[in-house]
Amino acid sequence: MTVVEATLARIPQPYRDKAIHHRELIKFLMVGGSTWVIDTVVFLLLKTTVLDSKPVTAKVMAVLVATMVSYVLNREWSFRTRGGRERHHEAALFFLISGVGVAVYSAPLWISRYVLELQEPFVSLVTQEFSDFVAGQIVGTLVGMAFRWWAFRRFVWPAQFVRRQPPPA
Repeated sequence: MTVVEATLARIPQPYRDKAIHHRELIKFLMVGGSTWVIDTVVFLLLKTTVLDSKPVTAKVMAVLVATMVSYVLNREWSFRTRGGRERHHEAALFFLISGVGVAVYSAPLWISRYVLELQEPFVSLVTQEFSDFVAGQIVGTLVGMAFRWWAFRRFVWPAQFVRRQPPPA
């Protein structure tokens, strides 16, 4: 029995049926949570050291690192029942969509900093840092995840390539 099957067996009915039905989404969200931690650590590390005056650049670099990890985890776990494309075609689509995702993820931080001017000297350092975190790590992540969920299922691993697996016993 796999870890996922063991975990599903512990969920009471009728929630178990819902979890099984949405298994792919749950795995995607778990990968997203893991890569969010990676993204956050890299972003905060870069933003507080070598890229302290360039928060958007720090965010883009953090998203790129998290995206590389995301490809491996999504390919091998979240969407493992999907296939049918050659690996290089699939990877190219994944990284193309993820490139658009970088813009989607970064847009709230850019708007916060440069449109709303939530940066020093217009606001306090505490307000700037809080705004950066909310815009970059919460709003950006939620909007970016929704976009990537839709785009990955539509273009990278579409329904036409789903390999059905029997439900767990």
